[in-house]
Amino acid sequence: MTTLRAAPRAAHREALAPPPARTLVPVPEHEFEAAPGLPEPLPADETLLWQGQPHWPTLARDAFHLRAIALYFCVLLAWRTAELAASGLAPLPLLAQMAGPLLLAAAGLGTVALLAWLSARTTCYTITSRRVVMRVGIVLTVTFNLPHRCIAGAALHRGRAGRGSIALQLAGPDRIAWLQLWPHVRPWQLRRAQPLLRALPQVDEVAALLVAAQRDAVV
Repeated sequence: MTTLRAAPRAAHREALAPPPARTLVPVPEHEFEAAPGLPEPLPADETLLWQGQPHWPTLARDAFHLRAIALYFCVLLAWRTAELAASGLAPLPLLAQMAGPLLLAAAGLGTVALLAWLSARTTCYTITSRRVVMRVGIVLTVTFNLPHRCIAGAALHRGRAGRGSIALQLAGPDRIAWLQLWPHVRPWQLRRAQPLLRALPQVDEVAALLVAAQRDAVV
């Protein structure tokens, strides 16, 4: 990943005073949102800079590992087909024997793809002049408010077609549980989970906005 820098390290440390722990507590959503992707309207001194959602096919591939699961099913189906063919089974009975496994594989892949689509559909990332807001969750929707002063650094991962992800390293003693964030969390960072803005279209533009917002926040 590419590290994003908003200011020289020394100045950045001075500005990143540890925030109260309550700023990182997930907030359950109400029956309606006061503003799209936000639990309440923005204050007069706060500006909305960007809002977006994950690109769901990329989310399905990278977070839900849809491609790897499909490959796994293909290997199993090919193995079973080869066994039946080696036993001398005629083509039509062979197809009848494989119909059940094929339907199960299709149902499994369809379920994973649906979960990825729902996850992307119910997610809203917001960058304002004062914070990063992550509204996530399919059944139980929660909102994470991350003030820019809580973000010690960010790392950019570029993928295909201008899409990518931005991992946020939190400052101070505050923590967010890895499972609370998944799939919007950097992989394998279990001890100190890093919120991840996943599968962003035009990730370079979002990264530039985030760097500018952080730079202005620490001035």
